[in-house]
Amino acid sequence: MNDVFQAIAMISMGIVGTAVVLARDPLRQALVLGVYGMVMTITFFALQAPDVALSAIVITTVGLPPMVLLALRKLRQYRDEADE
Repeated sequence: MNDVFQAIAMISMGIVGTAVVLARDPLRQALVLGVYGMVMTITFFALQAPDVALSAIVITTVGLPPMVLLALRKLRQYRDEADE
């Protein structure tokens, strides 16, 4: 049963990782990156690495997408100021 769960987790990680790469809009890409972080966390739990999974939750799900979204917002502000 655990082998099946591990296989499903790894396959879904590959699918969601591909979705991150194929997303063209940076905003959508940041949101899909958060989903990828959750799938990666589930994969680490399936591989019985809970300490790595807890670190992945903080970094890829809680920390990284908001930082990317804030950077995109700042870039848009700079672009708007340059257009004026």
